[in-house]
Amino acid sequence: MGVWWGMNGRFAFFPSGLAAILISAGALLAGEPASLLPGGAERWKLVWDENFDYPDAQLDASWNSQNGPSGHILCSRWRENAVVANGMLRLINRKEKRGGQEWTSGSLTSKRKFQYGYFECRYRYAAAEGTNNSFWLMTVDAPKKGKRFEIDINEGHYPNEINTNIHNWSDIKVVNGKQTHPSSSRSFQLGLQADHRLQLEIPVTTRRLRFSSRHSRHFHIGEFQIYAPNAQGYPSPYSPNADRDKPGLVNLARDPRTQIRASGFHQNGKPETLRRIADGNPGTSWISQAEGEKWIEFTFAEERTIGCVQFLNGWKSGHKWNDLIHDWVVSWHDGQRWVEMGNFDLEQMDIDLARDFHVYGLEWTPQELVFYHNGREMRREKNEFCHSPSPVWLSLAIIPWAGKVTDKIHGTFMEVDYVRVFESR
Repeated sequence: MGVWWGMNGRFAFFPSGLAAILISAGALLAGEPASLLPGGAERWKLVWDENFDYPDAQLDASWNSQNGPSGHILCSRWRENAVVANGMLRLINRKEKRGGQEWTSGSLTSKRKFQYGYFECRYRYAAAEGTNNSFWLMTVDAPKKGKRFEIDINEGHYPNEINTNIHNWSDIKVVNGKQTHPSSSRSFQLGLQADHRLQLEIPVTTRRLRFSSRHSRHFHIGEFQIYAPNAQGYPSPYSPNADRDKPGLVNLARDPRTQIRASGFHQNGKPETLRRIADGNPGTSWISQAEGEKWIEFTFAEERTIGCVQFLNGWKSGHKWNDLIHDWVVSWHDGQRWVEMGNFDLEQMDIDLARDFHVYGLEWTPQELVFYHNGREMRREKNEFCHSPSPVWLSLAIIPWAGKVTDKIHGTFMEVDYVRVFESR
């Protein structure tokens, strides 16, 4: 729910200069893969190096394969869908009925378990919407001490999403008839585009939501939509009938009790134009002031649960969108502080997460969980419950919340170059 490299070229949230990023990216894309260890190689000792440089049959010596269905996804997963060849592992999607489902794919778990260190995987996504391309850690047994947990280093969605999640699977409770557990998620959407969507794997409950930007000029927001969780999905922000496109939609931004405030107005703009932010008409816009930080804040009449935030920006002439926002942050308020839900920051690059290999990493210590993309820090969280040994997981799945599920998925694959695990010296 933040933003990195991607479609139409862009990456985000990098405090250091563009030149260093370009060098790192170029090395990864053009030459021999090299580990991008946080703090330098002297900090780390390599303890596991899986390069898939062996015959396919040897995969079973180091990895367990799921062989069966999973109720929460649209595919069963089998060893036959995991193929090693030419020093690469491919997890392959197939349109075939097996295990009571219409699709098959692959999921592997390392036989070796690890506790703390730096974990990295170089892979590229399956080139189709509706696929979930995952490198993650999760306990498989109830630990003797501590809690069961899951750390999603990346659940990547084609073409332009990186998703990071942390789940506590021990402290499950029932709230309003539904099971819930302590979790947190952040996604990084990629690509300069008119429409942006933050669809939350874990909905949040809040009274306030904030959009902010350091964009150097004024910009247009054509429609801002804040939807309660909806099992039937969410509409296109381009649609003039968006709130009626799917059954069950509740747009909190358009609730007449929701208060909307903003940082300022372009030129002779007036407060009345704030209504254009959520008037159901993507052809009308609120236009920010040109200087300083720009922001929009929504305050609900009572606490509400958010499942998806999406907005339309820029202005259109013919088939071209103009003056698209170069950076933004969406945050929700937990009662004491603003918590970032997602962000975006642009630099012009031509990167496709299915075409090009990228390195996704996690530094896991007793104190912290730090997520990396191509050696650059994405996210840093306090480690509150991830303290037991865990295997490494490599998984491909077909899921409707990752995009449209069509026959284009058949034959696509998540391709893995290597997995490496390091211990701190």
